Amino acid sequence: MPAGITFSISRIEQKMCLVDFDPRTRSGNVVVNLTTFEQKRLDEVLSTFRDVMDAGLAVAPYVKLLGAGDSLDGELIPQGQAGVCTVCSITVDGALVKAGIPTRPQLGGTVQVDANRPLRFTDVITYRSTTLDPMEMLMSQELTSVLRVVRTGSGVILANLREIPYSAYDETTDLLSRLQLSGLYGVLEVGEPNTPVLGVQVGRNHFGVVIVGGTNPMAALQERGIPAYTRAITATMDFHEFTKVDKL
Repeated sequence: MPAGITFSISRIEQKMCLVDFDPRTRSGNVVVNLTTFEQKRLDEVLSTFRDVMDAGLAVAPYVKLLGAGDSLDGELIPQGQAGVCTVCSITVDGALVKAGIPTRPQLGGTVQVDANRPLRFTDVITYRSTTLDPMEMLMSQELTSVLRVVRTGSGVILANLREIPYSAYDETTDLLSRLQLSGLYGVLEVGEPNTPVLGVQVGRNHFGVVIVGGTNPMAALQERGIPAYTRAITATMDFHEFTKVDKL
């Protein structure tokens, strides 16, 4: 019997269950995105990633470098190429689940930012309606202006929304604070119950949490005209394998 269609939400839920990151010890598995590019552009790539991460437009300021011949989840880095792994925002959902907090990733989209404040989602793709990764799809449409946000505080970035039962509000905000202290940040907005968040309605007795897209650094590469291939939600990796981008 042929395999059925796998929607994006199924892949996300599988990876969420593999996250065991502990913010107290800063150890355990996180979900990663993989970007590959020409080895000779490594310095440009790291410089771009550093700019975006320093501006708080990524999930974490940490990267893992891969060289030609290395592989990740079956993705081989070809000769003449290099790879950079970054932390995916689905790591936050995995940490919530590990803490016993039910979370439902709803959609990925673009968010308009003005004076460093998120205003509203401008384009969205729900995880349950597509077999492709929404962030990769939105990047392909060249809808972002991440570098302009870095420079001026205004523009369009990638972000995603999840819904959480309001009964878990205090536990959620506490965990998000602990994740931030451990080096995982990127919370754009925490909504109120039964209230739209950045213009998107949430379910009854739920509240929304918007996290910056882990693919914003890759969108910035595209804006700078640096050819690269991005595979979002690639695999899980021990956080100890990462290095702070400022140290590279």
